[in-house]
Amino acid sequence: HRVIADHLRSSGFLVADGVLPANEGRGYVLRRIMRRAMRHAHLLGAKEPLMHRLVPALVAEMGGAYPELVRAQPLIEATLQQEETRFRQTLANGLRLLDEATAGFKPGDTLPGETAFKLYDTFGFPYDLTEDALRAQSLLVDRAGFDSAMAEQKAAARAAWKGSGDKASEEVWFDIAEELGGTEFTGYTANVGEGQVVAIVRDGARVDKAEAGDKVVILTNQTPFYGESGGQMGDAGIISNDKGLKVIVEDTSKPLGRLHAHQSTVESGSIAVGDTVHLAIDDDRRTQLRANHSATHLLHAALRERLGGHVTQKGSLVAPDRLRFDFSHPNALTAAEIAMVEADVNAQIRGNDSVSTRLMTPDDAVAAGALALFGEKYGDEVRVLSMGAEAGKTYSVELCGGTHVRALGDIAIFKIVSESAVSSGVRRIEALTGEAARAWLVARDERLKEAAAALKTAPDDVPARVVALMEERKRLERELADAKKALAMGGGAGNAEAAGPEQVGGYAFLGQVVEGLDPKGLRGAVDDMKARVGSGIAALVAVNEGRASVAVGVTDDLLGAVSAVDLVRAGVAALGGQGGGGRPDMAQGGGPDGDKAAEALSAIREALQSVPA
Repeated sequence: HRVIADHLRSSGFLVADGVLPANEGRGYVLRRIMRRAMRHAHLLGAKEPLMHRLVPALVAEMGGAYPELVRAQPLIEATLQQEETRFRQTLANGLRLLDEATAGFKPGDTLPGETAFKLYDTFGFPYDLTEDALRAQSLLVDRAGFDSAMAEQKAAARAAWKGSGDKASEEVWFDIAEELGGTEFTGYTANVGEGQVVAIVRDGARVDKAEAGDKVVILTNQTPFYGESGGQMGDAGIISNDKGLKVIVEDTSKPLGRLHAHQSTVESGSIAVGDTVHLAIDDDRRTQLRANHSATHLLHAALRERLGGHVTQKGSLVAPDRLRFDFSHPNALTAAEIAMVEADVNAQIRGNDSVSTRLMTPDDAVAAGALALFGEKYGDEVRVLSMGAEAGKTYSVELCGGTHVRALGDIAIFKIVSESAVSSGVRRIEALTGEAARAWLVARDERLKEAAAALKTAPDDVPARVVALMEERKRLERELADAKKALAMGGGAGNAEAAGPEQVGGYAFLGQVVEGLDPKGLRGAVDDMKARVGSGIAALVAVNEGRASVAVGVTDDLLGAVSAVDLVRAGVAALGGQGGGGRPDMAQGGGPDGDKAAEALSAIREALQSVPA
């Protein structure tokens, strides 16, 4: 009980702080904590997930001192229930395999470390649970062998990785940062600037100079180019001087978090360490990036407002043409929730409030209401971004080092285009702003007009017209199926319908081979035949495009004596197929050789002949 209480508390606090179960990092620590408590619940005899039912008691006990628990209670409960449901399957499989591995062991025997590692690595059964399970049987585990197997696996993984040059580049960045310090970023207030070239890197090594055609990474002492971080893509643009130099900057990265590295191609002229250059970002691209980044902050605030305080950012992408936002939430958003979130963001955009930025210490920022992302590393000074207003308070306050619009109206319009699952407990929204959103809406309107023209109706009437067409299609499909069945049943080998049932092995038997009958209609046709035969067996073999399907029905009064499954399997075997199944009163199967349809019907007769009357 103490273990469950202690681990429940730890799990609740971690989830409230934004940690979710995972297979690595802090998420793996949480998963281990949860599973240890769940293992003890299992030992106590709990047959169903238990942990989530204890959360209200935890919140009642500690929510007053730690209000984050109250806000995150729905997420904590959902996370614990989902995790325990999955773990019970893992536990059942692991204990079964452990029983097999220790069969014949005597008290005091030791489970080989390689076996314990296989349980962990292949089947997800943690080492500590292996120890717990075996301790109750007075068995030991070879921990040294387990550690050795773990080390061998890591060594093999390292040997398999041949390197891609990135590792070598990391050494270069460390050397540059240690020698020259970080890059000063001037892009919050300027889109152009002057800088001195302090380093040039080509193929992972530092060089003194680059010529036209060279692909290099250029570092300057200061730059308006934003380096990719915080989900925002890096800037592109031009580096030039008055001596004919033109460098195309395709992207900007941020090695070590403090260098701004311009990924570049020298188009003309030459560039050398020590040169003074002019740096100009692609202004239109940056404008789109600003709008999308600011929209992610509004989206985050709207989600928290509509879904609850448990919503926290789990990842994002801010690109010039779109934005992607991952967040913690256990369930898919409904159409109504998506519409409300979208409306909330657009309402803030129409309000056109100015966006303000303050520099503060991380502690002061959080105390002032700024939303810090769990797991992010913040320096001694942080940028606190405030935007929007609702009910007399700021709509969104977050710590963020990215670039943003000056006023929310610059975003123009916000449109959610998809909502989907990323992983357990994490959802993803993709959205557009500005011209990209307008173009998307125009394209959708054009598609609606095209559909309306094809349906010969007005755009507003398209939904009703589609519903009517779908109903008409279902009716026609039913009529067509009935017509095909009537046509097929009217002909066929021997026209059994006209001849009536025959006696096979003391049972009334009605069998027929038909052409062109859809396999989906076989059961209905056999039911009709059963009704005509009264007491007996009905069999149909339908041939379609070279293949054949067979169905057999047995009337209820004969179920104790005759099985439709056995008869169908005899027919399927004659068709060159395998298996066939269903219920004793109705079974179905098929085979590839439609030319043997008559043989299949004969095989069913022979099988019935051998059934005692």
